[in-house]
Amino acid sequence: MVKIKRTNSDDKDFQTLIYELDDDLQGRYNGGNYHYDININIDHLDTVVVAEINEVSIGCGCFKEIDKDTVEIKRMYVNPHYRYYGVASTVVDELEKWAKERNYKQAVLETGEQQPEAIKFFEKHGFRIIENFEPYVGLEGSICMGKHL
Repeated sequence: MVKIKRTNSDDKDFQTLIYELDDDLQGRYNGGNYHYDININIDHLDTVVVAEINEVSIGCGCFKEIDKDTVEIKRMYVNPHYRYYGVASTVVDELEKWAKERNYKQAVLETGEQQPEAIKFFEKHGFRIIENFEPYVGLEGSICMGKHL
């Protein structure tokens, strides 16, 4: 069973998972024009979730405020060995629940063309492709998505 831990960006398990995510993204986009790391700063963030199974950290995500009504979901990742077991759904559901608890009305995110599984996943969870928002405006290969909470 997946257990969710609400934490912050200083959490060691979260930081380890982010290293795994960065390795995955570097492998996908090495040598391309797409800059997946254009806006990944998540220092001092208190809205982080880590998914665990049997006390092993296997997935994560977070959100940060864009404005009083909107959050950006960031750094979503599930270790490849645990994909397709509902871990990512559990993470995004918890992030949306937490954002609603803080009275946000909309969630947005950014992903890339070389992550079709992410696009499909977020569409399954009610996100739709929207116009790119800053700092992703004009960024080749960037896809922004959003939904009302």
